[in-house]
Amino acid sequence: MTPRTPAPRSRRERPAKPALTHEAIIDAAVRVMAAEGLQRVTMRRLAQELDTGPASLYVYVAGTAELHAAILEELLGAVDLSPAGGEGDWRERLARVLLSYTGVLFENPGLAHSALVARPSGPHYLALVETVLDLLHQGGVPDGQAAWGVDVLLQVATATAAEQSARDDAPDAEAEHHALVEALGQASARTHPRIAALGSDLFSGSPHQRLAWIFRAVVNGTAATSR
Repeated sequence: MTPRTPAPRSRRERPAKPALTHEAIIDAAVRVMAAEGLQRVTMRRLAQELDTGPASLYVYVAGTAELHAAILEELLGAVDLSPAGGEGDWRERLARVLLSYTGVLFENPGLAHSALVARPSGPHYLALVETVLDLLHQGGVPDGQAAWGVDVLLQVATATAAEQSARDDAPDAEAEHHALVEALGQASARTHPRIAALGSDLFSGSPHQRLAWIFRAVVNGTAATSR
């Protein structure tokens, strides 16, 4: 018997695609980044993920920079802002907030580099800025110094995450670190007396301890340095 040709299916019988929205685009971008890395989050790849054309996405997202900022805004919802309302030294509580922010970037290393130039402006980012400013206010930091200090603190956190992600991606990073430690440890007291005097303390402490100290140092500087 001659096989029957399937009857053509009317377009009206096909399941309707979900409506394209800004939220759906960002959700797809986060999925692609988690599965394939930030470098794969392009307008063309997202169009494929959403079964649409790239031109359709530009109605909702202006380009890659805005897309990365929107992804960052989405992920900032995971930052722990609760220390703002807690007890204890305000500097320590502020450091905990900044460590949480840095941790979000550590978990998404590709985004850390983008965050250096991305400019999110959604509710999660505004909540982060408000929390940092609130803690500076709790500590009695003058408003003018706080206004500039919040920018410096977030820059330090972002740059630290970007630097760490670059080291993680470098194949020789561990060998280079060991070479630096060895060079510092073997420095002559005659030619490099301060290096020799500090010795192993130059590379002591865990990364978490050192980062927390950096935040406290910047916070103290913000409080003490007038405009």
